[in-house]
Parts: sequence; C-alpha cells; structure tokens
Amino acid sequence: MKELIEYIAKSIVTMPEAVVVTEVPSSDSTILRLEVAPEDRGRVIGRQGQVAQAMRTLLRVAAIRKEARVQLEIV
Repeated sequence: MKELIEYIAKSIVTMPEAVVVTEVPSSDSTILRLEVAPEDRGRVIGRQGQVAQAMRTLLRVAAIRKEARVQLEIV
C-alpha cells in the first residue's frame, strides 16, 4: 500500500525525488504519512481536496482487499 501511494504521488508532483512515504503503525491501524516538496503540496491535495480524497479512496480499497486498516496523512 505504501508503494501505491508513492507511485500516485510521484506521478502527480513536479519533484518526484522529494516524495517520501513513511509507515507508522498504531494500535488498530497503520498510518501512511506522505511528504512532498512545499510547492507540490497543492497538486497532491487538489482542488477542494479532490486528489487527496481519491488517493484515500484507492488506499481504502487496497486495505480492504488485504483486510487491514490504513489512513493517509499529507504532511
């Protein structure tokens, strides 16, 4: 799932080398933290958060297939 978010983010941004996805395990789920360059933050979030919401939806579908709980944070 980490690779999925990394692939999507690198496809969207102008500086793909600045994309960093870290996995933080919590008690009942896993949190994926997505870090991008400051000038690319708007591209990842999208207009009214539509891109970020689409990424979260795809992540939720992938997590359901693996029977896991995952959350996405854009830092």
